[in-house]
Amino acid sequence: MQNRQPKQGFNFDKYPIFEQDIDPKQRAWIEVKGKALEANVRQLRTKLSTNCQFMAVVKADGYGHDAKVVSDYAIRGGASELGVATLKEGIKLRSFGVKKPILILGNLYTKRDLIISFKNDLMPTISSIRECLICNNIGKHFGLKFSLHLKIDTGMSRLGFESSKFVQQFEKIKSFENISIEGIYSHLSSADEDNALNSQSITQLQRLKFNELLKQINLDQDNEIKIHLANSAGMLLNKDFHFQMVRVGLSMYGYSPLAKIDKNLLLKPALYLKANVAFIRIIDQGVSVSYGGKFVSRRQTKLAVLSIGYADGVPRNLSGKINVIHNNKFYPQVGSITMDQMMVDITDSNEIRIGSTMVLLGSDGDKTISPLEWARKSNTIPWEILCSFKNRLPRVQVD
Repeated sequence: MQNRQPKQGFNFDKYPIFEQDIDPKQRAWIEVKGKALEANVRQLRTKLSTNCQFMAVVKADGYGHDAKVVSDYAIRGGASELGVATLKEGIKLRSFGVKKPILILGNLYTKRDLIISFKNDLMPTISSIRECLICNNIGKHFGLKFSLHLKIDTGMSRLGFESSKFVQQFEKIKSFENISIEGIYSHLSSADEDNALNSQSITQLQRLKFNELLKQINLDQDNEIKIHLANSAGMLLNKDFHFQMVRVGLSMYGYSPLAKIDKNLLLKPALYLKANVAFIRIIDQGVSVSYGGKFVSRRQTKLAVLSIGYADGVPRNLSGKINVIHNNKFYPQVGSITMDQMMVDITDSNEIRIGSTMVLLGSDGDKTISPLEWARKSNTIPWEILCSFKNRLPRVQVD
């Protein structure tokens, strides 16, 4: 703390300031609607094949929504398992008291990490005999079975056993006495593309390859191994992709990866991005705004400065391409989006004041702005938009 000389009789030490004293809605924040998440899970589960289970994918802090909130409401909606990307994400959920099975979708390859996974009752994704052997030795050491999922590469060229070698390797894996194979899965690379239902599409060829491998390993009909292939897009294509479980991310958060069936899903966005007006100024015609001066006012213009920028996760390449909403009316963002702030043209408003709240993503009245819209305008995908919001944006649960 800087060396300040207090006024006579005033003691700063008697008035300590703590981070928790700051209003989370002081500048910019994300509102998370847990009941929307719960409703989405319930709605999506009505589309599943009989006895098909629902894994809620809550990696990347629940796609930027807050993994704890997402997990709690997804489980209320009927999710039977959770999926994370990293060991740390799994441990964090356990620390919150989550008891459901948790699959680590990323690759653990050291003995130390696999022991930590085992001790925290987390299921690793296994992509090679090497990691299988390590898990078996860990289970043997503790006198227990190590629960895990095997992954097969059917066309993603990322994690997974090579499909041409899997049948032979599976015969060896079955001899390991201290592992419990809880699941066998693969991952679709192109299920959200328009031609995914075409018989010769990459998606259909992956499904056929996966099915053929399952036939060759001769799983018993009464086995309890969960077979899973579908992500959100695969789940929505048709029930041929469902098997015993689906792994759902984007759709659970309120957005369909398949535009053609979006209107039939009745999904509810669970994330609202909001920011307060920190300052208002009026500029004359012909005055440039923000870095680079790429926007120049064509009239006398009233500007609202919002306390949010690219350091919070708003893509800078959306500068001048997006709107915000206040009181059921759109207002254009102008000038370059800066690290911590952005400017909005509010010339046509007489009601916006310093402290007024603007909606950047979400709804206000009958006006809505979606991450899908931002994704199109910034030439990316909605997954990246949602996962980009930084931790300095407080997550506020509104249910």
